[in-house]
Amino acid sequence: DVVETQEHYKSRWRSIWIMYLTMFLSSVGFSIVIMSVWPYLQKIDPTADASFLGWIIASYSIGQMVASPLFGLWSNHRPRREPLVISTAISVAANCLYAYVHVPHSHNKYYMLTARALVGFGAGNVAVVRSYIAGATSLTERTSAMANTSACQAVGFILGPVFQTCFTLIGEEGVTWKFLCLQLNMYTAPVLFGALLGVINIILIFAIFREHRVDDMGRQYKSINSDGEGTSDVLDQNTEGSIDHVAVVALNVLFFVILFVFAVFETIATPLTMDMYSWTRKEAVFYNGIILSVIGIESVIVFMVVKTLSKKTGERAILHAGLLTVLIGFFILLPWGKKLPNIQWEEIKNNSIPRTAPTEMLMPFWSLQEMQLLSNHTAEPVGCPVTQSWCLNTPMIYLAQYISSDVLIGLGYPVCNVMSYTLYSKVLGPKPQGVYMGWLTASGSGARILGPVFVSQIYTHLGPRWAFSLICGVVVASLLLLEIVYKRLIAFSVRYGRMQE
Repeated sequence: DVVETQEHYKSRWRSIWIMYLTMFLSSVGFSIVIMSVWPYLQKIDPTADASFLGWIIASYSIGQMVASPLFGLWSNHRPRREPLVISTAISVAANCLYAYVHVPHSHNKYYMLTARALVGFGAGNVAVVRSYIAGATSLTERTSAMANTSACQAVGFILGPVFQTCFTLIGEEGVTWKFLCLQLNMYTAPVLFGALLGVINIILIFAIFREHRVDDMGRQYKSINSDGEGTSDVLDQNTEGSIDHVAVVALNVLFFVILFVFAVFETIATPLTMDMYSWTRKEAVFYNGIILSVIGIESVIVFMVVKTLSKKTGERAILHAGLLTVLIGFFILLPWGKKLPNIQWEEIKNNSIPRTAPTEMLMPFWSLQEMQLLSNHTAEPVGCPVTQSWCLNTPMIYLAQYISSDVLIGLGYPVCNVMSYTLYSKVLGPKPQGVYMGWLTASGSGARILGPVFVSQIYTHLGPRWAFSLICGVVVASLLLLEIVYKRLIAFSVRYGRMQE
């Protein structure tokens, strides 16, 4: 056995902390402009409509879905510093492009679409980050490190809109630097700030990040990624044996379901509360913003708690409990009572001031953040639109049901997220994980793309009873899948008898 020196240990964890930072910046890059995309798009290209906004929002996930396996494959055969630096540089360049999309005289919306897709492409380095952390931690360190990674990602999603809010103080006009053709305003400042953070990240990767590789027992050794830094060959025999591909596929399916149901949950929040409680868009955005912020904080706390809990119960049991919690959360959302929601045409009829429905109400339902982009100060109809035929015969979902569901889903989702990543990395074992992590990231990106489509088609046309029944069915199927593969979800070293579970 090669004993790890104190210097090697410190260097290894400094590198892991750089990976935490990279994950944080990746999520900030997505969320820092989400609140301002729609008004900026309208300002630079009046021909853009809300449906094109949907493509711009989705382009990030599409770019990440394409890039993740590619960067993962790259990281399997070359030092990980290379894909990390290149991917971050792509994100920096894409953010700069976003700041200049106002310059061309036509087709500005397509430049914005390209910029957001490239930011998502750069965010494909999430696969490299997670594969590095999986390879640089022992089995006993793995769950804690994966939980910290997910927590950094969650904090990035929470703080992104906060940064955006701070930059609104600059105003729409801001400052113009003609010699650079640059307008520094509330729309461009956030992406330039993101670009600056990306440059800092690249500097830290060069200055601090080092390739480290340990086996499941924490013994150091050299891998294909090493670039001459001091590690030792000790464990060729520990990589012998095949990966359990049944377990790998099962965990990919479970991860897809976990992210899909959460994407549905986020997307459905605004239209559901507007239909059930007669909230205006402004009220729905405000109240759901508070709820999702609380859930974000709850998630970070859960990430920290599961690190300790998993040592006592194991990851599989916690994943099972997390899926059950999510199932109960969606089951509670099923309409049970007799009271019907207020119908929108009744609200219009009873109002002495005529209201005109904005054209955005005719568009597909987007997530909370995107609905906020569509909000304006004109009068609007409230209640469940009569054009949704289910409004006339489907009982309303009471606010207590909705809040209870939010709490349970906010508890179950982060548990499932961390445990699926942790189990996945342990099943893969000491073999290079870049491509496999790339596919897992791609499946999550695909889930985030399909979530809003599910809401716009199933919820809008069939109502909450069908939507939440189908989600419950999907989660039950996932629980059955987990039961079938339960005994196969063990660490690579445990499977081949090199360690005891």
